[in-house]
Amino acid sequence: MAKKILILNGPNLNLLGTREKQIYGEVSLSKINEDLKRLAQEKGVEIAFFQSNHEGEIVDKIGEASKEFSGILINPAAYTHTSIAIRDALLAVNLPCVEVHISNIYKREEFRHHSMTAPACAGQVTGFGKESYILGFLGLLNLINS
Repeated sequence: MAKKILILNGPNLNLLGTREKQIYGEVSLSKINEDLKRLAQEKGVEIAFFQSNHEGEIVDKIGEASKEFSGILINPAAYTHTSIAIRDALLAVNLPCVEVHISNIYKREEFRHHSMTAPACAGQVTGFGKESYILGFLGLLNLINS
């Protein structure tokens, strides 16, 4: 199987660039995806994107991932703090996974300080803006190649 990475984005990330700019900046999800696509091409890796505001759709996509993908880069967004279902799906597929966040979730509201999904991932990158995706992608690629 050729190396192929699934980029998963959770609820409200489709609103990046317009929502809470003081927290998330002005970059759109499509701009982040463009940057990841360029990086994937440089590294000779295929990439696919999926964003949903619906937990079940994210769980379904993760469940199908092992048939096609070598790893998952995920920003579960608000589901980070609530979704045992996404956590269980990540554990079930047994693929390397890295969790990313644009903001530093540990500098925000107390309820955001706990990630339900991070223990199902090899690592977490948080607080570097759109660069969190780049750093997470490179870390995931390193895991896949090792």
